[in-house]
Amino acid sequence: MGSANFISQGIVDLAKGDIAEYERALVKLREECQSKLHELELLSEDEIKEFTNRFEMPENLELPKNADVRTYRELFSHRQLAALAFLRYSVDRIEATYLKKAMLLAWSASLAKLNRTFLSAEGRAESRGGSSIFSIYRYKVAKEPVELPAWKTFEERAQNVIAAKAEIDKAIEFKRRTSGWSGKFEIHAKNIDDLSKDLGGKVDYIFTDPPYGGHISYLDLSTLWNCWLGSMPSRKTRQSELIVGGDLDLTESAYVDRLGKSIKACINMLKKDKWLSVVFQHWNTAYFDAILTSAAEAGADLRAAVPQVGDTIWSMHKKKGNESVLAGELILTFYKTGKPMKVGTQDKDFDIEHAMAKILSKADAKVLYGENLFNQLILAAWHGQAIGSLHITKNDFIEIIKRHGWEYDAAKHHWVKNQFETMLFGEAGGTGF
Repeated sequence: MGSANFISQGIVDLAKGDIAEYERALVKLREECQSKLHELELLSEDEIKEFTNRFEMPENLELPKNADVRTYRELFSHRQLAALAFLRYSVDRIEATYLKKAMLLAWSASLAKLNRTFLSAEGRAESRGGSSIFSIYRYKVAKEPVELPAWKTFEERAQNVIAAKAEIDKAIEFKRRTSGWSGKFEIHAKNIDDLSKDLGGKVDYIFTDPPYGGHISYLDLSTLWNCWLGSMPSRKTRQSELIVGGDLDLTESAYVDRLGKSIKACINMLKKDKWLSVVFQHWNTAYFDAILTSAAEAGADLRAAVPQVGDTIWSMHKKKGNESVLAGELILTFYKTGKPMKVGTQDKDFDIEHAMAKILSKADAKVLYGENLFNQLILAAWHGQAIGSLHITKNDFIEIIKRHGWEYDAAKHHWVKNQFETMLFGEAGGTGF
């Protein structure tokens, strides 16, 4: 929560001051830092350590068990630590708070590139890439770490922040001319249960993207920023994180229970006749059961389910995986009727084979995404009031699709109609024999 609030507040504060002030702040930093950072690139290891001793270093915390290195500072070379510490020292000396926050945003964005987990994109410029925590979801140190030039990396991020300032100024001016400007923004860093008590019946719309079980341990990964920003979450906060696993080995049963309670808390915050959108994806149907059932019991009706699949930007797991890896999301949108519904889903049988046959028979496209098919299966079980009895493994799901004449294209990450099946059954319903 610390890094999210830091970013949100930093962006909002870009509404303050004029753009010339931000440009002058960057010019001053360039005068103070550019040449010294270039000199730093030429120093020996001993000289770098001596240089570093002049500045405050981040706490050398122990990293999660699945990290390639044990302690925080091992995520950086000595040169990277020195450059980041010097840049941070210079940014902290900026007098105007909103200018300091803007440059600190640029510094924090640089942090994701100036470390040993940075992976260059193959076949592209060295700077085109990102930290392994965004693609592999853990602290994986590159076999051959790339050390990007510190000042250039920072300045590019700072220019992006200034560009964002210009866009915000235009948006505010437009809103002012059309009498649509409010200028009000609030940050609440609280557990969902406490937030629901504070905002009960006061919210018009909620858009939430809860963690998908054990896919990503957000608090563990946010240590990259929180450690240096001095905003490390407490153990109590980490214990209440809505994930499975993580460095605290949080249980799946606790996740399902808290996921359902969190959905109910969201519905409680809504005014009557208002909306909640939940972005989600997972093979475990019990997670969908918790979301859908909890929303209904809290007095909200499912009005839309929009799949987000077919994106050309896949996760590393999807790129390297096979048909058993889900990507994309399903956006479930609920309307608060204020009339709780009792959902009986546990005793009713659900014929998975029949449901899949029905879904596939309606498919008129030449290309199908497994994520979309799986989402349709979830919704079919829900509308049939049988989601509690929907239990299907990845392998069973895949085998059903194959039995209906589809094959998986691992290069394009989707299913295509088997050409042999099309030849036999595609024309006039004939068998070909």
